[in-house]
Amino acid sequence: MNQIQSLLNDCLIKTKHVEHAAVIKLKDEIVWASTPGFNLQPQHALLLSSAFFKNLLHVRREGLYFKERHYKCVRADECSIYLKNEDRGLIAVKTDSYILVATYSEGMYPSVCVEAVEKLEKMLAVYFDQPGDPENLYVKEVPRPHPGKGEVLLKVSASALNRVDLFQRSGKYPSPKGANDILGLEAAGLVAGLGPGCKGQWKTGDTVMALLSGGGQAEYVTVPEGHLMPIPNGMTFVQAAAIPEAWLTAFQLLHFVGKVQSGQTVLIHAGASGVGTAAIQLTRLAKAIPIVTAGTEEKLQLAAKLGAAAGFNYKEEDFREKVLEFTNGSGVDVILDCIGGSYWEKNLSCLSTDGQWIVYGLLGGGEVHGDLLARLRSKRGSLLTSLLRTREKEYKEKLVKAFTERILPYFSQDRSPHVQPIIDSVYPLYRIVEAHRTMEKNKNLGKIIIEMPSSS
Repeated sequence: MNQIQSLLNDCLIKTKHVEHAAVIKLKDEIVWASTPGFNLQPQHALLLSSAFFKNLLHVRREGLYFKERHYKCVRADECSIYLKNEDRGLIAVKTDSYILVATYSEGMYPSVCVEAVEKLEKMLAVYFDQPGDPENLYVKEVPRPHPGKGEVLLKVSASALNRVDLFQRSGKYPSPKGANDILGLEAAGLVAGLGPGCKGQWKTGDTVMALLSGGGQAEYVTVPEGHLMPIPNGMTFVQAAAIPEAWLTAFQLLHFVGKVQSGQTVLIHAGASGVGTAAIQLTRLAKAIPIVTAGTEEKLQLAAKLGAAAGFNYKEEDFREKVLEFTNGSGVDVILDCIGGSYWEKNLSCLSTDGQWIVYGLLGGGEVHGDLLARLRSKRGSLLTSLLRTREKEYKEKLVKAFTERILPYFSQDRSPHVQPIIDSVYPLYRIVEAHRTMEKNKNLGKIIIEMPSSS
């Protein structure tokens, strides 16, 4: 509502283009916002809606009675109606979702209302015309989405950067069929609208965070209602934006795929990443033992602070030897692997008999050269793969529900044990290129957050 009020005041009233203005939401035929003193009633919204959809020919011939005054028609079509009486003009401009109505006097320029109401159908989003380097990214004005059946419109306050965003931008990982092409797999903000068929779980104004298949790095995004979670009390939008994709990925890997058990040892590669920092804490909650690999001492210190029982710098030491030393030669029960091909021999050496090796990323490539299957079979090991983004809607709903019930309460400050999202840095939307560069250089400890403009 603040954005709508700002639009009316800043674009129309302060610039003296009109005297009074209001926005009518067509779907509900209600007055959504108005300038002080205009005082439109529901019957006025209904009158203007009918003027466009039912009585346009009548308005052209006879004009319109509006707020007990008669206005003659100057011009009327399916998108705009201009009317005048002896001392004042009235303009109504329609888009797919709204009608903007305004009064004006001699010397004013009401045609600006057309541009103003079009802004209600637009939003800013991260965009690229051709795959390539971070410099290909820019912020573009694009059409605002409308929620479909069972969907919620989310006004995004913050989103987070994920490795897959970099792959999609560079052309290595196109968005799945039917997914939003705009980057961003998670977001936090306010419920701004509800599509038909929503079950009443959410209402306008609720603070929520969302698991997305795309579209998070924009001012608005639509999301199935079952993919939303409430933001814990006391948590900011920036903090909440760091949770959905990373924490749900880690939760899925440990509990839906790996079915981790108390007392098991879990090897987590990229332990200071968003998924890694979440996996450490979730492993501890499951009463299992997390150990990690990372590329700097600073990252290993962060992992230890979060609960990692041991950490190994893969750049300076053979983590295979260190893992076997830590486990007294038995190996680990579960491996969470986002590296893939380049680690296959070391991972197999680290894996215990009957262990589970879960591949959810291929930062080290997808090719394997060697006798993988024979060696895996000799350990009776399980090689599992996971890709959350392409999962069906019902699976994600089940995952979100389980996470909300079993894990979300632990984010509360007064809960012990307590878990928390780890944030490396926050970039405003217009610095999206810099944010991508930072992740490409593997400089981040935890999540990189993208914050929407405050006036959005």
